[in-house]
Amino acid sequence: MRKAAPRVAIFAAAFFALAPAFAHAQQAAAPVATSFTPAQKAEIQSIIKSYLTTEHPEVMAEGLQNLQKKEQDDSETKSKEAIAALRDKVFHDPATPVSGNPKGDVTVVEFFDYQCGYCKMSEPGLEALLKQDKNVRVVYKEFPILGAASVEASHASLASIKQGKYQEFHDALMGKKDHLTSDLIYSTAKSVGIDVDRLKKDMASADVQAQVDASLKLGQDIGVRGTPMFIINDTIFPGAMQGDQLKQAVDDARSGKKP
Repeated sequence: MRKAAPRVAIFAAAFFALAPAFAHAQQAAAPVATSFTPAQKAEIQSIIKSYLTTEHPEVMAEGLQNLQKKEQDDSETKSKEAIAALRDKVFHDPATPVSGNPKGDVTVVEFFDYQCGYCKMSEPGLEALLKQDKNVRVVYKEFPILGAASVEASHASLASIKQGKYQEFHDALMGKKDHLTSDLIYSTAKSVGIDVDRLKKDMASADVQAQVDASLKLGQDIGVRGTPMFIINDTIFPGAMQGDQLKQAVDDARSGKKP
Protein backbone atom coordinates (compact mmCIF):
# COMPACT_ATOMS: atom_id res chain seq x y z
CA MET A 1 0.00 0.00 0.00
CA ARG A 2 1.28 3.50 -0.87
CA LYS A 3 2.55 5.44 2.09
CA ALA A 4 0.49 8.52 3.04
CA ALA A 5 2.10 11.88 2.29
CA PRO A 6 3.29 13.80 5.35
CA ARG A 7 0.86 16.37 6.74
CA VAL A 8 3.24 19.24 5.97
CA ALA A 9 3.63 18.17 2.37
CA ILE A 10 -0.12 17.81 1.97
CA PHE A 11 -0.71 21.25 3.46
CA ALA A 12 1.94 22.81 1.25
CA ALA A 13 0.41 21.36 -1.89
CA ALA A 14 -3.08 22.54 -0.99
CA PHE A 15 -2.13 25.96 0.32
CA PHE A 16 0.08 26.95 -2.58
CA ALA A 17 -2.50 25.73 -5.06
CA LEU A 18 -4.70 28.49 -3.59
CA ALA A 19 -1.90 31.07 -3.52
CA PRO A 20 -3.23 33.27 -6.40
CA ALA A 21 -6.21 34.19 -4.21
CA PHE A 22 -3.98 35.68 -1.54
CA ALA A 23 -1.61 38.58 -2.19
CA HIS A 24 0.93 37.59 0.45
CA ALA A 25 1.52 34.05 -0.87
CA GLN A 26 4.65 34.73 -2.90
CA GLN A 27 6.76 31.58 -3.05
CA ALA A 28 6.07 28.48 -5.11
CA ALA A 29 5.65 25.16 -3.37
CA ALA A 30 8.08 22.29 -3.92
CA PRO A 31 6.74 19.57 -6.21
CA VAL A 32 4.60 17.08 -4.32
CA ALA A 33 2.07 14.43 -5.21
CA THR A 34 -1.06 15.84 -6.86
CA SER A 35 -3.27 12.79 -6.49
CA PHE A 36 -4.76 12.20 -3.06
CA THR A 37 -6.87 9.54 -1.41
CA PRO A 38 -10.26 10.55 0.07
CA ALA A 39 -8.69 10.49 3.53
CA GLN A 40 -5.87 12.77 2.44
CA LYS A 41 -8.33 15.17 0.77
CA ALA A 42 -10.34 15.32 3.99
CA GLU A 43 -7.17 16.07 5.94
CA ILE A 44 -6.20 18.82 3.48
CA GLN A 45 -9.64 20.41 3.82
CA SER A 46 -9.41 20.26 7.61
CA ILE A 47 -5.93 21.83 7.65
CA ILE A 48 -6.92 24.62 5.26
CA LYS A 49 -10.14 25.32 7.17
CA SER A 50 -8.22 25.55 10.44
CA TYR A 51 -5.57 27.78 8.88
CA LEU A 52 -8.09 30.19 7.33
CA THR A 53 -10.75 30.32 10.04
CA THR A 54 -8.81 29.82 13.28
CA GLU A 55 -5.08 30.40 12.92
CA HIS A 56 -5.00 33.17 10.30
CA PRO A 57 -8.50 34.52 9.50
CA GLU A 58 -6.88 37.68 8.13
CA VAL A 59 -5.79 35.63 5.11
CA MET A 60 -9.42 34.82 4.30
CA ALA A 61 -10.43 38.46 4.80
CA GLU A 62 -7.64 39.65 2.53
CA GLY A 63 -8.63 37.18 -0.17
CA LEU A 64 -12.28 38.26 0.00
CA GLN A 65 -11.29 41.94 -0.17
CA ASN A 66 -9.17 41.28 -3.24
CA LEU A 67 -12.02 39.39 -4.87
CA GLN A 68 -14.55 42.14 -4.10
CA LYS A 69 -12.21 44.81 -5.47
CA LYS A 70 -11.68 42.82 -8.66
CA GLU A 71 -15.43 42.38 -9.12
CA GLN A 72 -15.99 46.11 -8.50
CA ASP A 73 -13.22 47.07 -10.93
CA ASP A 74 -14.61 44.71 -13.57
CA SER A 75 -18.11 46.15 -13.10
CA GLU A 76 -16.87 49.74 -13.38
CA THR A 77 -14.89 48.88 -16.50
CA LYS A 78 -17.95 47.35 -18.14
CA SER A 79 -20.07 50.36 -17.16
CA LYS A 80 -17.54 52.80 -18.59
CA GLU A 81 -17.41 50.86 -21.84
CA ALA A 82 -21.21 50.84 -22.03
CA ILE A 83 -21.40 54.58 -21.29
CA ALA A 84 -18.89 55.27 -24.07
CA ALA A 85 -20.93 53.16 -26.50
CA LEU A 86 -24.22 54.83 -25.47
CA ARG A 87 -22.82 58.32 -24.99
CA ASP A 88 -25.53 60.18 -26.89
CA LYS A 89 -28.32 58.47 -24.92
CA VAL A 90 -26.57 59.15 -21.61
CA PHE A 91 -25.62 62.79 -22.15
CA HIS A 92 -27.60 64.14 -25.09
CA ASP A 93 -31.05 62.54 -25.27
CA PRO A 94 -33.32 65.44 -26.31
CA ALA A 95 -36.27 63.95 -24.39
CA THR A 96 -34.40 63.95 -21.06
CA PRO A 97 -34.88 66.92 -18.67
CA VAL A 98 -31.81 69.15 -18.32
CA SER A 99 -31.05 71.85 -15.75
CA GLY A 100 -28.28 74.36 -15.25
CA ASN A 101 -26.23 75.64 -18.16
CA PRO A 102 -27.15 73.73 -21.36
CA LYS A 103 -23.64 74.47 -22.67
CA GLY A 104 -21.84 73.83 -19.38
CA ASP A 105 -18.31 72.46 -19.51
CA VAL A 106 -19.12 69.70 -16.97
CA THR A 107 -22.18 67.45 -17.17
CA VAL A 108 -23.66 65.70 -14.14
CA VAL A 109 -26.04 62.85 -14.98
CA GLU A 110 -28.17 61.49 -12.15
CA PHE A 111 -30.18 58.26 -12.20
CA PHE A 112 -32.70 58.66 -9.37
CA ASP A 113 -35.97 57.52 -7.84
CA TYR A 114 -38.40 59.88 -6.08
CA GLN A 115 -38.78 57.40 -3.21
CA CYS A 116 -35.04 56.93 -2.73
CA GLY A 117 -33.83 58.33 0.58
CA TYR A 118 -30.24 58.53 -0.64
CA CYS A 119 -31.37 60.50 -3.69
CA LYS A 120 -33.13 62.96 -1.39
CA MET A 121 -30.00 63.11 0.75
CA SER A 122 -28.03 64.19 -2.32
CA GLU A 123 -30.60 66.71 -3.55
CA PRO A 124 -29.61 69.75 -1.40
CA GLY A 125 -25.99 69.44 -2.56
CA LEU A 126 -27.07 69.19 -6.18
CA GLU A 127 -29.32 72.22 -5.87
CA ALA A 128 -26.51 74.17 -4.19
CA LEU A 129 -24.11 73.16 -6.97
CA LEU A 130 -26.50 74.53 -9.61
CA LYS A 131 -26.75 77.84 -7.75
CA GLN A 132 -23.03 78.22 -7.14
CA ASP A 133 -21.58 76.92 -10.40
CA LYS A 134 -23.07 78.52 -13.50
CA ASN A 135 -21.10 76.31 -15.85
CA VAL A 136 -22.58 72.95 -14.84
CA ARG A 137 -25.16 71.02 -16.84
CA VAL A 138 -27.37 68.49 -15.01
CA VAL A 139 -29.20 65.65 -16.79
CA TYR A 140 -32.04 63.96 -14.90
CA LYS A 141 -32.61 60.27 -15.62
CA GLU A 142 -35.83 58.94 -14.11
CA PHE A 143 -35.15 55.44 -12.76
CA PRO A 144 -38.27 54.33 -10.86
CA ILE A 145 -37.38 51.03 -9.22
CA LEU A 146 -38.93 51.34 -5.76
CA GLY A 147 -42.54 50.49 -6.40
CA ALA A 148 -45.75 51.76 -7.95
CA ALA A 149 -45.54 55.22 -6.36
CA SER A 150 -42.07 55.68 -7.86
CA VAL A 151 -43.43 54.85 -11.30
CA GLU A 152 -46.39 57.21 -10.86
CA ALA A 153 -44.13 60.03 -9.69
CA SER A 154 -41.79 59.56 -12.65
CA HIS A 155 -44.70 59.72 -15.10
CA ALA A 156 -46.05 62.82 -13.37
CA SER A 157 -42.71 64.62 -13.39
CA LEU A 158 -42.10 63.90 -17.08
CA ALA A 159 -45.65 64.95 -17.93
CA SER A 160 -45.03 68.24 -16.10
CA ILE A 161 -42.53 69.15 -18.84
CA LYS A 162 -45.53 69.90 -21.08
CA GLN A 163 -46.52 72.66 -18.61
CA GLY A 164 -42.97 73.96 -18.23
CA LYS A 165 -42.87 72.93 -14.59
CA TYR A 166 -40.42 70.03 -14.45
CA GLN A 167 -37.72 71.66 -12.32
CA GLU A 168 -40.12 73.08 -9.75
CA PHE A 169 -42.02 69.79 -9.49
CA HIS A 170 -38.83 67.73 -9.35
CA ASP A 171 -37.37 69.84 -6.54
CA ALA A 172 -40.65 69.76 -4.61
CA LEU A 173 -41.01 65.98 -4.86
CA MET A 174 -37.38 65.50 -3.82
CA GLY A 175 -38.06 67.67 -0.80
CA LYS A 176 -40.85 65.43 0.47
CA LYS A 177 -39.71 63.28 3.39
CA ASP A 178 -42.94 61.31 3.63
CA HIS A 179 -43.60 58.09 1.75
CA LEU A 180 -45.05 58.95 -1.65
CA THR A 181 -48.74 58.39 -2.34
CA SER A 182 -50.92 59.44 -5.25
CA ASP A 183 -52.47 62.18 -3.13
CA LEU A 184 -49.06 63.53 -2.15
CA ILE A 185 -47.83 63.51 -5.76
CA TYR A 186 -50.81 65.48 -7.04
CA SER A 187 -51.01 67.87 -4.09
CA THR A 188 -47.32 68.62 -4.65
CA ALA A 189 -48.00 69.22 -8.34
CA LYS A 190 -50.81 71.62 -7.49
CA SER A 191 -48.58 73.45 -5.01
CA VAL A 192 -46.13 74.41 -7.79
CA GLY A 193 -48.84 75.64 -10.15
CA ILE A 194 -49.49 72.53 -12.24
CA ASP A 195 -52.93 71.86 -13.73
CA VAL A 196 -53.49 68.41 -12.21
CA ASP A 197 -56.29 67.35 -14.58
CA ARG A 198 -54.10 68.14 -17.58
CA LEU A 199 -51.14 66.47 -15.88
CA LYS A 200 -53.05 63.20 -15.47
CA LYS A 201 -54.01 63.19 -19.14
CA ASP A 202 -50.43 63.87 -20.19
CA MET A 203 -49.16 61.11 -17.91
CA ALA A 204 -51.10 58.57 -19.94
CA SER A 205 -49.43 59.57 -23.20
CA ALA A 206 -47.28 57.07 -25.07
CA ASP A 207 -44.27 59.40 -25.17
CA VAL A 208 -44.10 59.61 -21.37
CA GLN A 209 -44.19 55.82 -21.06
CA ALA A 210 -41.59 55.50 -23.78
CA GLN A 211 -39.31 57.93 -21.98
CA VAL A 212 -39.53 56.02 -18.69
CA ASP A 213 -38.91 52.73 -20.49
CA ALA A 214 -35.92 54.19 -22.33
CA SER A 215 -34.39 55.49 -19.11
CA LEU A 216 -34.82 52.15 -17.35
CA LYS A 217 -33.29 50.27 -20.27
CA LEU A 218 -30.39 52.69 -20.48
CA GLY A 219 -29.70 52.26 -16.77
CA GLN A 220 -29.72 48.49 -17.13
CA ASP A 221 -27.45 48.66 -20.18
CA ILE A 222 -24.80 50.72 -18.39
CA GLY A 223 -25.00 48.81 -15.11
CA VAL A 224 -27.03 51.02 -12.79
CA ARG A 225 -27.72 48.75 -9.80
CA GLY A 226 -29.34 51.25 -7.48
CA THR A 227 -30.11 54.90 -6.94
CA PRO A 228 -28.70 57.40 -6.96
CA MET A 229 -25.94 56.90 -9.48
CA PHE A 230 -24.06 59.90 -10.78
CA ILE A 231 -21.99 60.16 -13.94
CA ILE A 232 -19.83 63.28 -13.94
CA ASN A 233 -18.31 63.67 -17.36
CA ASP A 234 -16.98 60.12 -17.81
CA THR A 235 -16.59 59.11 -14.15
CA ILE A 236 -19.11 56.96 -12.28
CA PHE A 237 -20.12 57.75 -8.69
CA PRO A 238 -22.55 55.18 -7.23
CA GLY A 239 -24.47 56.17 -4.11
CA ALA A 240 -25.31 59.38 -2.31
CA MET A 241 -23.05 62.43 -2.69
CA GLN A 242 -22.92 65.40 -0.37
CA GLY A 243 -22.49 68.95 -1.64
CA ASP A 244 -18.73 69.07 -1.06
CA GLN A 245 -18.29 65.71 -2.82
CA LEU A 246 -20.26 66.90 -5.84
CA LYS A 247 -18.27 70.12 -5.99
CA GLN A 248 -14.97 68.26 -5.75
CA ALA A 249 -16.01 65.80 -8.44
CA VAL A 250 -16.99 68.66 -10.76
CA ASP A 251 -13.72 70.49 -10.06
CA ASP A 252 -11.78 67.30 -10.79
CA ALA A 253 -13.68 66.75 -14.03
CA ARG A 254 -13.02 70.33 -15.08
CA SER A 255 -9.30 70.03 -14.40
CA GLY A 256 -9.04 66.57 -15.98
CA LYS A 257 -8.06 65.00 -12.67
CA LYS A 258 -9.06 61.37 -12.19
CA PRO A 259 -10.55 60.36 -8.80
